[in-house]
Amino acid sequence: MDSTEGIPHTGFHAGSSPARDETRAAAEAARRRVRIMSATLYPTLPHPEPVAAPAARLALKTDGTSRGLLDGAWWPRSRDLLNELPALTDVLDPLWGRITRIAVNPEHWPVIPRKIPVSGHIVKVGWFTPEIDPHKLLLLSYGAGRWDLLVIPPETGAESAAWLMAAASEYDGPTLAASALIAAEEARQGVPATDDRPLGPQEAWEYEGGAPAVSAAVTGQTGPPGPASRLIIGM
Repeated sequence: MDSTEGIPHTGFHAGSSPARDETRAAAEAARRRVRIMSATLYPTLPHPEPVAAPAARLALKTDGTSRGLLDGAWWPRSRDLLNELPALTDVLDPLWGRITRIAVNPEHWPVIPRKIPVSGHIVKVGWFTPEIDPHKLLLLSYGAGRWDLLVIPPETGAESAAWLMAAASEYDGPTLAASALIAAEEARQGVPATDDRPLGPQEAWEYEGGAPAVSAAVTGQTGPPGPASRLIIGM
């Protein structure tokens, strides 16, 4: 005997019971609500990271000051001349005339390239010892002149770098040679200049990102030197 005998077959198939229909309708309504809610939600946009101002890496004497032994100071980020010199010459070309030659003492430079490509021209690089101080960079501009920069070791702390940049670009010109200035800063701190220490509020603003790319200097001033007696350049 057929086990289904006596059971009406009208509407009998999987999922066709009233209870299942109600469950399906409830699920569909829930999905519609989710779609409507999702459409009203706006994605969270990432906040843009603040762009730091360039740190002061170059301090130059102004045209109105006496020369002394140095024309300023440069604080490179590394000892990679091929990477560091293009940025330096890009800054100096419009200030001093096109730089054509650069010379260093090889003591602190592991690799000295013979030529550096710089904004459409080539700068020749050479080395001399003992004619050039190990902590000095010599720059030549054809027909314009020669300039000598103190090279602050890349690992120098910010406070010591600020002191050295100020000393090398002071109003009457530094009275010490490049290596003597480095030694003087180490003696002033009682420890090597590469140890970092906190800056004062004004120094921190000027030398750690508060200075614009080029701080304009006032030339021909009289009396004691002020902050405008030098160019502070961010790189």
